[in-house]
Amino acid sequence: MKDLKPIVRSISSEPGIYQYFDESNTIIYIGKAKNLKKRVSSYFTPSAQQNRKTKALVSKIRDIKTFIVDTELDALLLESNLIKKYQPQYNILLKDDKNYYWICVKKEPFPRVFFTRKVIKDGSAYFGPYSNSKVMFTVLDLIKELYPRRTCNLKLSNDKIIQKKFTACLEFHIGNCLAPCIGLQKENEYDAMIEAIILILKGKLSSIINHLKDLKQAFVDKLEFEKAQEVKDKMILLSNFISKSTIVSASLGNFDVFTSIESDNIVYINFLRIYEGRIIQTFTFEFKNIIEEPVEQILLTCMGEVWSRWGKVQEEIVLERSIDFDFKPIKCTIPEIGEKKKLIDLSHKNLEYYIREKRETQRLVDPERHSKRILEQMQKDLRLSELPHQIECFDNSNFQGAYPVSSMVCFKNAKPSKKDYRHFNIKTVEGIDDFASMKEVVFRRYRGLLEANEPLPQLIIIDGGKGQLSSALEALDSLNLRGKIAIISIAKKLE
Repeated sequence: MKDLKPIVRSISSEPGIYQYFDESNTIIYIGKAKNLKKRVSSYFTPSAQQNRKTKALVSKIRDIKTFIVDTELDALLLESNLIKKYQPQYNILLKDDKNYYWICVKKEPFPRVFFTRKVIKDGSAYFGPYSNSKVMFTVLDLIKELYPRRTCNLKLSNDKIIQKKFTACLEFHIGNCLAPCIGLQKENEYDAMIEAIILILKGKLSSIINHLKDLKQAFVDKLEFEKAQEVKDKMILLSNFISKSTIVSASLGNFDVFTSIESDNIVYINFLRIYEGRIIQTFTFEFKNIIEEPVEQILLTCMGEVWSRWGKVQEEIVLERSIDFDFKPIKCTIPEIGEKKKLIDLSHKNLEYYIREKRETQRLVDPERHSKRILEQMQKDLRLSELPHQIECFDNSNFQGAYPVSSMVCFKNAKPSKKDYRHFNIKTVEGIDDFASMKEVVFRRYRGLLEANEPLPQLIIIDGGKGQLSSALEALDSLNLRGKIAIISIAKKLE
């Protein structure tokens, strides 16, 4: 700490990124800040040291290096690129997206267009990722109908084509390819087709339709009606595709939407890209929050990931809450009503569905892990000292002001244990006395467990207010169990 203090004091107050190094000179954390000095200094304050994970990070820091940039947006993008390059130990982890599909436009003469699960940095253009394969194949089918292209792995070049090194394959004969391999389609014509395909993949469909309109009219003027009809068929295909896409409002313009939910130490972030009034891209990210960073910081990291991955920073972003960050020249909007607020709600709905679907899958595939997640959440919310593997719940009842009875239900590992359910007839209480009845049944239950030397629950839940809770505590006192079992009561809002 003494060695680091002079470094911290000398850090600039400009925006930029900072890197923490351990004793082996390995980068263990990369962060961004609009004020480097203020941000780095915050890690060494007493309040920061109260966080166990932050304290563990700071204990390993042996050197600090910073890099100043012009704007906070530059810092955001630089941080994203460096994290992907160095993958520091303490940075939030983005869930690997190897299970998602991408559409690749290969960098080669007469480029191929195909789907892949692997992104290779060879200069090729990748579009996606698509979490739903049906959506991706729908796009590929549209492209195939509009623009027949080669699917072979031949290493085409103009020299080899002139030398007639290739022969046309079945794809040409069935109309799926225009045979550039034998010179029936020129390279400039093929490249123009690829440019149109890229516009479709980017969601810029209106410009394609306008181009096709002009092309159709040109064929009509030349009295080439068959070619004009082919172009018209392509326009119909595109129009049908647009009609099936999610229309928001053509007057909204182009922007990105981000919403977030934190659950089980994972931050889920949904991203929507709006172009020409349509949702052209949507994706849900999962970030594992290693050192319990604020959700706002993780949201910023996700924005950097989106913009560095897809290479496009929109003119506007729409958020559900304000973030202490200067997005200039990007406009930041936090809507309360209107179409943009509806998009925020739609994004949140998708996040909730994504989390619910993931948990349901976990429950079916790994029931024990699902149960443990529930118990860990209960332990955190109720500040319990141990996982509540066994929970017992008590409730009193009577019939028309007479015949008082009580019941107890039991849960083991987050599942009902019906063989352990119990029904109690009240023996020592005269009349209807809810407090005294609760004291009796709690006392009888745990005296019986102690006498039988059976395990006690980790959590008792009382149906009632403070009176019922106090009565149950008196019963535990008489058995010398207060403090050994966690106990809570649950009452209706107005009780």
